[in-house]
Amino acid sequence: MIHYTWATRPTIKKVKCVHTNAEKYMVSNVLTPGKVYEVKSETDEFYFVIDNSGKVGGFYKDYFEEVK
Repeated sequence: MIHYTWATRPTIKKVKCVHTNAEKYMVSNVLTPGKVYEVKSETDEFYFVIDNSGKVGGFYKDYFEEVK
């Protein structure tokens, strides 16, 4: 059960939130455009980051761009 240790795992990479224009869910409460987030896990479709609430949340990759 990998999700129990996500918050303490090493950061894979950093991504910058580019927008919070969600079609279905309200993400503007937990993501801030322009802010850089640490990616703790990743799938083909989602980044799992520590969001503004301090918890790990899964978000579509189209909200972010990779920070070089």
